[in-house]
Amino acid sequence: MPKNRVLSTRVLLICAAVGVATGLVSAGAGYLSIPVSAAAPVLYGLVLGSHVLPGIVAQSLLRVPGVALIAHVLAALVSSAFAPAWVLRYIGTALLIGVIQEGITAIGRYRYWGTGRFMVSAVIVGVILAVPIGFAVNLDEFAPWARVLYLVMFVVGPIVWTFIGVRIGTALRRAGVVTRT
Repeated sequence: MPKNRVLSTRVLLICAAVGVATGLVSAGAGYLSIPVSAAAPVLYGLVLGSHVLPGIVAQSLLRVPGVALIAHVLAALVSSAFAPAWVLRYIGTALLIGVIQEGITAIGRYRYWGTGRFMVSAVIVGVILAVPIGFAVNLDEFAPWARVLYLVMFVVGPIVWTFIGVRIGTALRRAGVVTRT
């Protein structure tokens, strides 16, 4: 990537492709969250964790500032096309997670792209999502073991999906999707 054109047409098109692909995953996760919440609510964090994918894939593939937020917003728009009733949830989640992922990367001045950095953002996303959602579902009604498992899954979910996203981004990078010009 040329340094003087960080958000080149190529970068934006790759973000769009990542946004579409991961937006379809997010739409599926949105619909899957209903039966999971009803049948096995302690696993909801695993489903919700899939929303880290757009930024992780974009950052691990492109390694330039801003791509996580762009990919997240595009993914939210794609997801919203399949579930218009959840448009505000998708966009709010995209902005929250995208800003967290960009912020963690900005702290390292966009120089460190190791898996550990991605995992730090995954843990932060999981904790930030667990707290308000834990209040919303009234965790006091859960058995003690279920409360713990519910909160743990909110951290494990983003970690698992981050690992998958890094693998996808790395594989696309190795395949030559991004080339130096």
